[in-house]
Amino acid sequence: MVYIPCFDSSQLEATCKVLADTSNGLRGEEIRHILAEIKVADPDSSLTKWKRLFNALAYVQNKHQVGNHLILFINRAMAPARYISTPELFEWRRDGLNVALTFAGYAVRDDGRVVHTSRETTLSGARARANRLQSLLESRGTHQEVYKYCRSELLEENYFHAVLEAVKGIAERIRQLSGLKTDGAELVNQAFSTRAPILAFNSLRSEIDISEQKGIAHLLIGVLSAIRNPIAHAPKIVWAMPEQDAIDIFSVLSFVHRKLDNAEKR
Repeated sequence: MVYIPCFDSSQLEATCKVLADTSNGLRGEEIRHILAEIKVADPDSSLTKWKRLFNALAYVQNKHQVGNHLILFINRAMAPARYISTPELFEWRRDGLNVALTFAGYAVRDDGRVVHTSRETTLSGARARANRLQSLLESRGTHQEVYKYCRSELLEENYFHAVLEAVKGIAERIRQLSGLKTDGAELVNQAFSTRAPILAFNSLRSEIDISEQKGIAHLLIGVLSAIRNPIAHAPKIVWAMPEQDAIDIFSVLSFVHRKLDNAEKR
């Protein structure tokens, strides 16, 4: 491998925090194994994972005055064969690494290899390069109201909290449209009653109209109870939010927002 200049401590720390993230990072045993593969001493396995990895790579970088060992570690950690059954994990790590590495002029390709790229100097520019989730949502024509409630979380590629804020945004928009102050199933049942509706998705003159009103109301209750409630009450480490789940949930929310666009207040 050609000589690679040393990474500064902030770049090295940011990269280690992605690779050894509590929820989506490498397991402790994987870190130990890869360090052994590239012949880097594992200083203290009792440390927090990212600190353990940082200490190992910082020590060898300072000793040899090259940044090659970080690149070697990433190339092995991002080998596509590791992610045959978890492609969403590969994409999460790749996106995070690309934010951290772009300040040093590197990026991780879709084959998991680190390559040279133009150097980024601003955080907004680095995030824009790696903000793949928002690009995916935009390509699907996701409703703008979805972004309204979770824009900062999307910028951080924080699927867990982006979904939580977006689902909470649905309830808030119903409150704004209806004037109600309640929440959850009570809010939905009051707003979209078929006998005395405050909001109606159609004229409610036929069985088909009534079925649509009931169906979307049931969908809303399901979203709030099956998605928002577990996320709101369970820690991120327990209730995982893979990228594909997040995209599918945003699609449902986008559909509901489009229905709300045409809902009539009675």
